[in-house]
Amino acid sequence: MNEPSMKLTSCPATTVLVGRQPIYGRNMELFAYELLFRGDETNQATILDGDHATAQVVLNAFSEIGLDQIVNGYLAFVNITRSFLVEGHCLSLPKERVVLEVLETIAPDREVVTALTNLVHTGYQIALDDFVYQTSLQSLVDLAKIIKVDVLALSREAIQVHVQTLRQYPVKLLAEKVETHEDFRFCRDMGFDYFQGYFFCKPNIVRAHRIPGSRLAVLTLLAELQDPDVRIQRIQEIIKQDLSLSYKILKYVNSAFFSLPRKVDSINQAVCMVGLERLKIWTSLLLLSKIEEKPLLLLMLAVTRAKMCEQLALAQREPRTDQYFTVGLLSVLDGLFDQSMEELVASLPLATEIVQALLHREGLLGETLACVVAYEQGDWEVVTRYGVPLDVVKKAFLEAVTWTTTLLPLLEK
Repeated sequence: MNEPSMKLTSCPATTVLVGRQPIYGRNMELFAYELLFRGDETNQATILDGDHATAQVVLNAFSEIGLDQIVNGYLAFVNITRSFLVEGHCLSLPKERVVLEVLETIAPDREVVTALTNLVHTGYQIALDDFVYQTSLQSLVDLAKIIKVDVLALSREAIQVHVQTLRQYPVKLLAEKVETHEDFRFCRDMGFDYFQGYFFCKPNIVRAHRIPGSRLAVLTLLAELQDPDVRIQRIQEIIKQDLSLSYKILKYVNSAFFSLPRKVDSINQAVCMVGLERLKIWTSLLLLSKIEEKPLLLLMLAVTRAKMCEQLALAQREPRTDQYFTVGLLSVLDGLFDQSMEELVASLPLATEIVQALLHREGLLGETLACVVAYEQGDWEVVTRYGVPLDVVKKAFLEAVTWTTTLLPLLEK
């Protein structure tokens, strides 16, 4: 990751954008998040020194938003610049919650090594970003707990050499920019401990792969629920055609959540009691629950993306916010079912605008989805392209993360 050169507006209230990219272990378990920061940028922005600007943005973000709201108890990798390091700002961050990521542009001079040594002795963990081994960097290797290797920038042979060299030291190795399942398998076989990248969002295509019948029924139900003119009789009919759906909705409506005085044993009555709006959320969670061999992280991403799309639609006073929720949710279908998005949408009765949003990012639905995905990946230039105020985007992200956290117990079941 290149060391950022920030532009901070001279206005008193600076919007601080905070994104996050997941880091996970060898079994696809969530390990940490790397935090991605950006200050509000305007054509009239006052350009400050990159080091000081980065320090200001990080400190503002921690004090304004709060770490727990962003990473929900996991470790946070935080990029630090030379100035942030040698001026002692790192000591303001909680050592038990962060990993300090030293940018590759920082030369290991005496001041830097002294500051890092003091931090390690204080109990901080150090990671080296975009690391390419050179003997001149030995002093940094000796202090590091984690070393990140950009596998996209190196050949397979160079990656092997790096692993063999770095395995001589008591460090954990993190493969970053892992973009495909093939990359993930290669890096895991090489012995990397952690992985960073969005390959788990992409399909690992298996030809002649079929969506299980129960999943297809849930997808069909979810698609039908997006039709504003759908008749409740049509919803009842879809549920009755699938034994699993029928059982689950009866179990749901008879649960403690509803606390009904008497048992409901009719599908028609159950659908009427739940209502179409609540049924949409229930169907969404049903789609995501118990998907074997897929990381919980992907399910969390789907729900967070769906809620963020919905929140942006609400903020912009767009009608049919439920469609925005659905577009966000369905945007990870290819990763969930290991099929191309084209194949998946062709098998579902989706509205044309939803199909165009999923396949081509077209229309207001598609632009909102593109904005959300760009925010996830810290591509702030793309985020600003859609004209949504930055404080609105940030608020939508934080509300979506909070909402997803409350649903975690349901996704884990």
